[in-house]
Amino acid sequence: MYSLILHGRRSLELQKWRNLRVSVKFLQNESAFSSSSSSANVSPQGNNFTVSYLVESLGLTTKLAESISRRVCFEDKANPDSVLNLLTSHGFEESQISKIITTYPRLLIEDAETSLRPKLQALLSRGASSSELAEIVSRVPKILEKRKGKSINLYYDSVRDIMQDGELCDSKPVNRIRNISVLRELGVPQKLLFSLLISNCQPVCGKERFDESLKRVVEMGFDPTKLKFVEALHVVYEMSDKTIQEKVNVYKRLGFSEKDVWRIFKKWPYSLKFSERKIKQTVETLKKCGLVEEEVLSVLKTRPQCIRSSEQKILETVETFLGLGVSRDEFKTMIKRFPHCIAYSAESMKKKFEFLVEKMDWPLEDLVLIPTIIGYSMEKRIVPRCNVIKALMSRGLIGSVNPPISSVLICRDDEFLKRYVMKHGKLVPELMDIYTGGLVS
Repeated sequence: MYSLILHGRRSLELQKWRNLRVSVKFLQNESAFSSSSSSANVSPQGNNFTVSYLVESLGLTTKLAESISRRVCFEDKANPDSVLNLLTSHGFEESQISKIITTYPRLLIEDAETSLRPKLQALLSRGASSSELAEIVSRVPKILEKRKGKSINLYYDSVRDIMQDGELCDSKPVNRIRNISVLRELGVPQKLLFSLLISNCQPVCGKERFDESLKRVVEMGFDPTKLKFVEALHVVYEMSDKTIQEKVNVYKRLGFSEKDVWRIFKKWPYSLKFSERKIKQTVETLKKCGLVEEEVLSVLKTRPQCIRSSEQKILETVETFLGLGVSRDEFKTMIKRFPHCIAYSAESMKKKFEFLVEKMDWPLEDLVLIPTIIGYSMEKRIVPRCNVIKALMSRGLIGSVNPPISSVLICRDDEFLKRYVMKHGKLVPELMDIYTGGLVS
């Protein structure tokens, strides 16, 4: 299979990919680890206790602890303490435990003795040292979600094989190891191999289906070093050719060309996973926002992820912007120019509008005309840069009126520093402290 692909029409690209050494940020699928204990069913006291516990016991930030508390909640420390103590007794370091709980918080409400200890003992019986066990579990915490027995053993062996630098052991399940070897040879990074392994559909299993799916994804031009390659392999592996064509036909009936559909698929492979009803609902909801059919198609071509947003979420986004002083026509302009604005929470939008319009005194019209600004990080871009501007204005170095918002926020970091920091001689160290520390002197 590998030689077939390697010598196919994409052989040059594949050779290039095999030699690449890139840093890939692996996004865990949060829904795979969602807790059965919804925060909606837990008292505020329990939620507050969970946040405090996560901050004090694991050293997590309050923001991260609050996010985790929406996935799992508890009202006393007895069970969580027993889980943490058990992990510590098995050689897990504090940083590893924090990583495990951040990824798989439900572990804190499992019974340490009847559920967790037998799993750890089973994994140690595979011949792993305590340090190896801790390393593997901290890399892929979902292994502890598996039931004790054959399932957890096979899962553990496969994860350990992926982490090995050398050849994979022939004694392991043949197809799984063969497929992992093929993907590794194509240049798929280790962390993405993990994501394939923990998938519910496990597209690294089987032979013929895997070969067909991989060949198709490679021929579509997906880069094996990127996350989209893994996403595309998931979709193609799970769906028959007939089902895929039916999904394509759904988009065509809504006005997209077949080329449009495959361009959308290249941007976001999961676009083919949604039902005709859901896709139509998104189209109709965008029309309710004031967009005509041609504009709706343009938005979905630019950001197909809008499809997964519910009707309620999209309409709530409209109301959020209206509440911030944006007219319906202005919102229509914003969504046409920057469809991603649908994805942001009301809290995030309010925070950015309040800071940029009320505190920095930039006109609301600037955000309407350049809506990409609301996609920038407050902590990493907006606040540090604005603090530099406020420091310069307080010293009378750039006048008493803000420079255009585009010249402050749209440019690259090096351009911003050259424009507003490096030209100020003796003040450069102080301005850099302000820029990197997020504080105004």
